[in-house]
Amino acid sequence: MQNPLEAEFSAFVEQRAHALLKTAYALTGDRHAAEDLVQTALAKAFARWRRIDEPEPYLRRMIYNEFASGWRSRRRQAEVSVAEPPERAASRYLEADTALRLLLRDALQTLPPRQRAVLILRYFEDRSVEETAEILSCRRGTVASHASRGLAKLRELVPQLDWSEDFVEGRH
Repeated sequence: MQNPLEAEFSAFVEQRAHALLKTAYALTGDRHAAEDLVQTALAKAFARWRRIDEPEPYLRRMIYNEFASGWRSRRRQAEVSVAEPPERAASRYLEADTALRLLLRDALQTLPPRQRAVLILRYFEDRSVEETAEILSCRRGTVASHASRGLAKLRELVPQLDWSEDFVEGRH
């Protein structure tokens, strides 16, 4: 029989783990890395569970911070070159919309971790500048500059996407 604290934690994980995993996948671009990121955050959160007032924002902050702090070690990992990445090879057989999403996902993975985190918070999770700054523990101006630079790079990498203000602001 679970104690009440474990039951509360288990219920939270059952209800919100998928949403946390989607965010982690958007950050990492890799299912296994996303699962590891969420599992690490959940393990750390469980140890502090009784002191956490708002678990979802707390865990999201942990996920973003863990991702951003680990980018140096990820950069040292050896990369294997292939003639054509499997995602791009598969996209030839998919509809144009899906292929475009894959291109955008690949382009997003080329951005520095902080820029990627800002764009995901602002446009994938539809967070305000203030919320994004709070989650990433930075200033509003830092969020704005990361968003501006990140969007400029994405426009350069995926020019075929509709980059109108309506699209960027989520009104597409």
